[in-house]
Amino acid sequence: MTAELIARALPLYGLPPDAALTLLNRSENETWRAGDLILRLHRPGYHTAQEIASELAWLTALQGLSGLRAVRPVAGRDGPVSEVDGRLVVGFARIAGQELQPGDDLSQWFGPLGEVTARLHLHARGWTPPTGFTRKRWDVETILGPHPHWGHWRLAKGLESAGEELLQRATGNLAVRLRVYGTDAKVFGLIHADLRLANLMVDDLGLWAIDFDDCGFGWWAYDLASALSFIETDPRLPDLIARWCEGYARVAPLAAADRAMIPALILLRRVLLTAWLSTRADSDTAQSLGGAAYTQGTVELAERFLTDGLADFRP
Repeated sequence: MTAELIARALPLYGLPPDAALTLLNRSENETWRAGDLILRLHRPGYHTAQEIASELAWLTALQGLSGLRAVRPVAGRDGPVSEVDGRLVVGFARIAGQELQPGDDLSQWFGPLGEVTARLHLHARGWTPPTGFTRKRWDVETILGPHPHWGHWRLAKGLESAGEELLQRATGNLAVRLRVYGTDAKVFGLIHADLRLANLMVDDLGLWAIDFDDCGFGWWAYDLASALSFIETDPRLPDLIARWCEGYARVAPLAAADRAMIPALILLRRVLLTAWLSTRADSDTAQSLGGAAYTQGTVELAERFLTDGLADFRP
């Protein structure tokens, strides 16, 4: 039982072994509340201890940055990353706020989210990571290649032969565009990579960015695509994209080349999530959102991409 495992980690964080535990989420990892701490129990075989320590190094460097509030890591007795029975555990300070929800008035939050994202990117561009810093890359090979980080879209639930053929054409088109777009420092760098609604919290002072578990090296504009995760077919999308771009541009330049790639990156993210929902079928997200209906939505989005390049998503 993972609850018993988390209980054994409590003394490492100065908490009594009988402290009340609440499972908050089971996604890529398990997230537990223990008093004023949030403990993340990592899925075996995904991130190494060095990769997790690198995530926490960036988070630590972000603390106190003007205009940006990011969750604060809390080290255990043995350092930033703890190990219990071969499982990796990390701690964070609890945040008093609420997760953003699809039913919220998202139009009021996507401008500020653009500003927050721009501040993250400006910091990443100017930051010198510590020796040994290592995080995964999110690029053509690791998303669409033969051995992607989150599994292959061909394994998607309910994918039929016609849909598979269409997705093959769409992802081939994506791969060509992305390789032309390139991965030089103007368009590619250290990003959050998972700024979806569930990883944004709000309180009276505004937004918090949480869960940097997938931060790594990817296209700057991909952070917008990740913010639209699981709402890609929402009719509000064109407005949300425009508001995000406006907010971003208030803090940092948003190049025309980045704007032009936003529709392609939205489809890329959707394809990635379609694969993830199949390979992480035990997650709460997959239980609530996964299945044939989501796969069919991906096929329909890919068809629109091939027809008009998702013209309504162009800012």
